[in-house]
Amino acid sequence: MGRDCLFCKIAAGEIPCQKVFEDEWVVAFKDIEPQAPHHILLIPRRHIPTTLDLAASDQALLGRLFQTANQLARQLGFADEGFRIVNNCNDFGGQVIGHLHFHLLAGRRMGWPPG
Repeated sequence: MGRDCLFCKIAAGEIPCQKVFEDEWVVAFKDIEPQAPHHILLIPRRHIPTTLDLAASDQALLGRLFQTANQLARQLGFADEGFRIVNNCNDFGGQVIGHLHFHLLAGRRMGWPPG
């Protein structure tokens, strides 16, 4: 756990959030500053600072994160309309919190190009 990591504290239950899913690998919760009608953050329980810190051994974890996003899209009723999964990496990529996370966004038409 990153000692001062906000997402590690959320995953450990030290900071409350609006959880929509959790298992031994992943925690998913509503973003406190939503950018779409549905805006869910998916984080690994294990502290991984950025996408660049993923190892080959993390393939199962990444699969679990994406399968969780698919499951939530179906459960919350926006799978058929469509959704976006976003990962920001480092400062210029827009990463604000130094813990790997994915944004699941839905409920409105997404523009392209992003940002």
